Amino acid sequence: VQLQASGGGLVQFGGSLRLSCAASGFTFGRYTMGWFRQAPGQEREFVAAITWLGTPSYADSVKERFAISRDNPENRVYLQMNSLKAEDTAAYYCTAAPRLYSGYDNGRNYAYWGQGTQVTVSS
Repeated sequence: VQLQASGGGLVQFGGSLRLSCAASGFTFGRYTMGWFRQAPGQEREFVAAITWLGTPSYADSVKERFAISRDNPENRVYLQMNSLKAEDTAAYYCTAAPRLYSGYDNGRNYAYWGQGTQVTVSS
């Protein structure tokens, strides 16, 4: 199993980034995909998830600013991040859980994790 996240970088306050995660080694279309983030010295936190049926879920802190989407034929999940703030600075991790339909914000419900991609928002 591989989850390869990319698209992170340095962006100015109010800017946008699009993260991408390429998945392989499991039946992507049967998995809920998620994004979590972790800033230095802080606990990992839920950002967004999208079920295998395409239903999204968001943390309150990113609602109206972030959008999660998936491309099942390409085995990819995306996180479009707009209106970025300094507090969005973190390493972002792609995750996968088989047919998860609740508890999206609990990292323990996810089976697979990718390496992080760093997002840094400058003020």
